[in-house]
Amino acid sequence: MRVVTLLLALALSAGVAHAQQGKGRDGRDGRDSRPRQQNMSQEDRQRMRDDMRDAYRERDRGRDRPDRQRSMSPEERDKLRQDIQDANRELRR
Repeated sequence: MRVVTLLLALALSAGVAHAQQGKGRDGRDGRDSRPRQQNMSQEDRQRMRDDMRDAYRERDRGRDRPDRQRSMSPEERDKLRQDIQDANRELRR
């Protein structure tokens, strides 16, 4: 059983290594000596900027919702502090 597991793991790792072979750090593909095309048109760049700006606005809008967190009054804060201290005393007993 261990031999079958070892052979299966070896076969899978060889397949992954073979799939990664040929791609270098210089942006060239192993099958082709030309660099990959990475230029975007001016319109594509502007569309991407607009999309990112919209995504950041939506994310920031979610942070500003008042129902997520509200500040406590001094009386509420004192009551909470007292409740926590009481609970800690009970735990020690």
